Amino acid sequence: MGDWSPMTVVSLLKYHGLGNDFLISLHPAGLPGGDELDADFVTTVCDRHRGVGADGVIVARPPSARQPAAPQSGDGSDAHAPPPVRMELRNADGSGAETSGNGLACLGLALVDAGVALSRTVVIETVVGMRTVTVGPRSGACSEVRAEMGRLRVRPQPVDAALRAGWPSFAVDAGNPHLVLIVTTLDGIDVAGLGQRLEAARPGGQNVEFVAPGSDGGLDLVTFERGAGITEACGSGSCAAAAAARALGLVKDRVEVRNPGGTAVVDLHGEDPFSPTALLTGLTCRVARIELELDLERRAALR
Repeated sequence: MGDWSPMTVVSLLKYHGLGNDFLISLHPAGLPGGDELDADFVTTVCDRHRGVGADGVIVARPPSARQPAAPQSGDGSDAHAPPPVRMELRNADGSGAETSGNGLACLGLALVDAGVALSRTVVIETVVGMRTVTVGPRSGACSEVRAEMGRLRVRPQPVDAALRAGWPSFAVDAGNPHLVLIVTTLDGIDVAGLGQRLEAARPGGQNVEFVAPGSDGGLDLVTFERGAGITEACGSGSCAAAAAARALGLVKDRVEVRNPGGTAVVDLHGEDPFSPTALLTGLTCRVARIELELDLERRAALR
């Protein structure tokens, strides 16, 4: 357990990007763990039976003292935006994550909704650099949000031949690690079993994407996410899948990536197919404001 009282009340916001859901704190004072979230708190609130339920937790913190790299604009233009916030991101199992496409979109929309952002363009500091998020007009609880994902690195990465022969596979660094497997169809694939095995094959874990190219030039995608399992969508995974498929010549620069929770659009820029920059666009929605009272003594007894 962390250094927090048995009964703790916290205020959180819940957002999702294509069903990839996050619990967000815009006011971290009073959160368990202080400057770094308590992992027990994260697993408690992300539990879909004994907590609220989410794929991860995001905290908006002041930017770090270090001088960050300039925001990367996927179209090559300079990004002029207000001072950044720093995103602390934890997976549902309490582990840390470097970045998240849908997480960036959810945090950007939350900052705009709350009036914290000075404009509809938000600069967010991540472990892997600055990212610019642009929030479109509201339509009900949702907005189309564009997140600049920076430069991706793609390289062939053969997997265990005994696992499955004939699947082209790539390691993609999208700020976080991905293993992309290009398959002919998603039907019949044991995503949970293979995903868990392949996620653990890299020290520190990796996200695993199963990608089936469609006849329309789009991609069908299912992701087994590091620290969360199978999710409704993965923004960075959509970018990784598009980049790997483009490296094989299977798709063009703009790719519709069909996740189980909805379709993301990925725009890839750059002449080098193994080192493109990526823009991620998708629908992001507010779900709820939550005042959560945690009875940790009872939770401990139930374990």
